[in-house]
Amino acid sequence: MHSTSLQARVTILELAAAGHSDRAIAERLSWSLATVRKWRRRGQRQGRSGLVSRLGRPPTGALSSFPAPVRQAVRTWRRQHPGWGPRTLVAEAQRAADLAGQRVPRRSILAQWLHDERLTRRYQRQRRLPQPVAESAQAAHAAWEMDAYGALPVPAVGMVSLINLTDCFSRVKLLSFPCWVGDQQVQRHPDTLDYLLALRLACLDWGLPGQLRVDRDSVFFDNTSKSPFPTRLHLFLLGLDVALVIGPPHQPQQRTITERNHQTWDQQVLCGQQFADWDALWQALDARRDFLNRALPCRGSDDLPPLLAHPQAATPRRPYTPSQEPHLFDVARIENYLGQGQWFRQASNVGTITLGDQHYGLGQTWAKHEVQITYPPAEHGLVFLDHDGQRTQQRPIKGLSYPELAGDLGRLLQLHPCQLALPFAWPDQRVIRLSRTLSDTT
Repeated sequence: MHSTSLQARVTILELAAAGHSDRAIAERLSWSLATVRKWRRRGQRQGRSGLVSRLGRPPTGALSSFPAPVRQAVRTWRRQHPGWGPRTLVAEAQRAADLAGQRVPRRSILAQWLHDERLTRRYQRQRRLPQPVAESAQAAHAAWEMDAYGALPVPAVGMVSLINLTDCFSRVKLLSFPCWVGDQQVQRHPDTLDYLLALRLACLDWGLPGQLRVDRDSVFFDNTSKSPFPTRLHLFLLGLDVALVIGPPHQPQQRTITERNHQTWDQQVLCGQQFADWDALWQALDARRDFLNRALPCRGSDDLPPLLAHPQAATPRRPYTPSQEPHLFDVARIENYLGQGQWFRQASNVGTITLGDQHYGLGQTWAKHEVQITYPPAEHGLVFLDHDGQRTQQRPIKGLSYPELAGDLGRLLQLHPCQLALPFAWPDQRVIRLSRTLSDTT
């Protein structure tokens, strides 16, 4: 194979300008038709400068082969509009009057140019959170659903969000816990400690479930990252050997049992009723639960009350008492789960990584770097790998112990006496309710 010289390419361009066809030029110069067509087209598009061979990538980047007005326009548009991507830049170039007749770069070329100029946005690498499959429950307490119902105004109590739990197999109404969220308007949302209290109260009567099915509320799922880390509630449930099943986004029909029960609790207890205070509301919900399970027919239970259709649901699958919770908790289950995960985070300006609300300092040399994080169970620590794959660091993982995950109950079990301030705020009421539960079971 021999290449054409610059002189031969110039001759091809001159003969083409004189009106000779590609085939006639090929026969005259003894070159192949494809070679003549290649250099004739390049010369007509780029002029004589296009006839010079350049090995490798053009020296001035992806736009180097385009006319200067096109390159200048693209640079100006991008400088004035940092949010414009390659698709927008192509559309602007095609409709710009002063670029009429000019060769416009394709979207792929503009994407390459933006990448070369470091003008592209950094996208987080995605990793799904490992979780079990939400299969049809085959026995009582094999799977529960838990969800919070709105923010309902209750006279003399304030705004209340009902945290409802239901057994997926028997349709037993396990609990409806009135979580205070404000006086005249919503001031807060149910948090991790609220859900923990509701869950413990339900487990006290019905035992521990095999699965707990929830929505994608931030209490259950890290919505801020493409590679989410388990939330505090998720880690706590793992320690108790309860699998958390997080439903798909924007699909409440996946939790139809609880969605229907929201209306049932509202109509059966709240609608048209008055309560002296929060305690009276809680007692009314607790008392009505027995009626709903033993007297009210349920469509999901062949039009029988749930506990009559499924009497086995009255027997706990896995017995539970709050005082025994530390003995049921096993951090090894959490470590085995984390061993399946992989997370990506960008270090801060000072080289700090945040993972699961915990902060890990890696040093200034890691600043702004994308970092891959894993948790080999045998290492009992997090391994941080720099984006270039050349550096690693290891740090002990934080926040996995029972006292750190257990919330109010972890502190109460330490048996340190304390005096709560009057008047009782909602967090104090929550501690009082939990303390009474402990005293009822000891």
